Amino acid sequence: MAQNFLRDKVLFALMTTGLMSKIAQLQMFAQNKFPITPEQQLILSILSENKELYQRQICEIAHKDRPNMTRLINILEKKGLVKRVQDINKRKVYKVIITEEGIKLHAQIKKYMIALHNKVVKDIETEDLETCLKVLGQMLENLDPIAKIQI
Repeated sequence: MAQNFLRDKVLFALMTTGLMSKIAQLQMFAQNKFPITPEQQLILSILSENKELYQRQICEIAHKDRPNMTRLINILEKKGLVKRVQDINKRKVYKVIITEEGIKLHAQIKKYMIALHNKVVKDIETEDLETCLKVLGQMLENLDPIAKIQI
């Protein structure tokens, strides 16, 4: 009984923390009048680390389904932050590449994201963060066979 209560508390804390993190990001983006959303920033972040990826690869990294990813990439492309380039080996396949403007915007927003993340983990010991990361990794591994995203 106590174990179920603990599990319920952990899951509630995870959901609440995720929700509050999303709210904090949305507020920060609004306060700073960034021209994109945190979701779109995630794509710029992924592309800034990898330079060019297929949409399917971005979906897998971001845990987003294909229709949602297509919508996000379309918005970023209209804003000139990413571009699609046809794969030289496949006619109907495109790679997504971050533009110079996208790199600049990502770098600007990243400073604010780091500051927000630093506030979130303030006064938490490195050892505790490592344990948390290990536990979250195991939870993700447990979720993998259950939560399948159509990519």
